[in-house]
Amino acid sequence: MRQVLERLLNLLAFLLTAGRPATAEEIRNTVAGYDRGSDEAFRRMFERDKELLRGLGIPVETRPTDAWEVEYGYVVPPERYRLPDPGLTDEELAALWLAAQVVRLGGQPSGPEALFKLGGGATSGAGEPLAADLGPDVELLAQLFEAVSERRMVGFGYRGKARRLAPYGLVHQRGHWYLVGLAGTELRSFRVDRIDNLKVADQPDAFTKPAGFRLRTVLPTAPWEAGEERITASIVFSPEVAWWAERQLSGAAKIRRRKDGSLVVRMPVANADALVGWLIGFGSEAVVEAPPQLRRLVVDRVRGVA
Repeated sequence: MRQVLERLLNLLAFLLTAGRPATAEEIRNTVAGYDRGSDEAFRRMFERDKELLRGLGIPVETRPTDAWEVEYGYVVPPERYRLPDPGLTDEELAALWLAAQVVRLGGQPSGPEALFKLGGGATSGAGEPLAADLGPDVELLAQLFEAVSERRMVGFGYRGKARRLAPYGLVHQRGHWYLVGLAGTELRSFRVDRIDNLKVADQPDAFTKPAGFRLRTVLPTAPWEAGEERITASIVFSPEVAWWAERQLSGAAKIRRRKDGSLVVRMPVANADALVGWLIGFGSEAVVEAPPQLRRLVVDRVRGVA
C-alpha cells in the first residue's frame, strides 16, 4: 500500500506541475511507479489511481492537448485544487501550529509542510509533541484504506475472536480510528488499534456499500457504548449535576427526573471502564445503583485498586 500512496503522490505532483494536459503515455513514461508491466496492467492501475484521487476530492480533468482536440490529456487545475489564502493572523497560525504538534499519526508528529503553505513556520526546539495519537500503525491504516477503497473483504482478530468484515469506511472519533462495515448481517465498528493479524482478500469489488450510507451513524454516540460488554446500568445523578449529565447522555439512555431534581438513568453499557472514567468526574454526585459489579468497579477505581 505504501507504493500505492507514493505513486498517487507522484502522479498528483506531476499533474500539478506539468502546466498542460499530460497524455496517459507521457504519465506512464514519466511518473515513478508506472514504468513496469503490460499495457493492460498500466491501464488498470492508472484508471484506479484516477478514481482514488477523484474520490479524495482532487479534480483530475480531461482536456485536449492541442487546438484541434485530436488528443486528450489529464490535468489538475491549480485554481480548483489550491486553498485560497485564509488570511490567518499570527495568533491563529500559532494556534494551528500547536494543533499540528498535538496530532500524531503512527506515533509521529505531523509534518510542518502544510503550515509552511499557510505562511507559518515551526519554532525551534526539540520538545515532545502532546499525545493525541491517531493510530499506532501507519501500515495497518494503509492496508485498511486500500481494502475500503477497492471493496475487498478483510479478516482479523479482535479481542480474541476471529472476524470477517465488508469494510465500508474508516473514521476517526474520540482519539481513535474505527473500521466500520458489515459483519454477516450486522453493521459493526472496530477500533483499529485493537485489530491484529489483518488479512485483506485478493478479490476487489467483493461487496457493494449501500447508497447513502453514512459512517458516523454506525458509531456509538458515547464512549461507553463502544465495546463488547452488555450491561444495563442504573445511575442516580444529584440535582446539582443533573443538567450536566443529561447533556452528555446519548439517546439510548432512559431518563426519569425525580421531584428533587435528581436524575435516575438506565443506560446500555458496552465499555464499563469508559463509563467509570466518566462517572468519576462527578465525584459523589453520581451513584451507581446497579449492577453490583459496576458499582464495585467504581469503588475500586476511586480507592485506587483498579
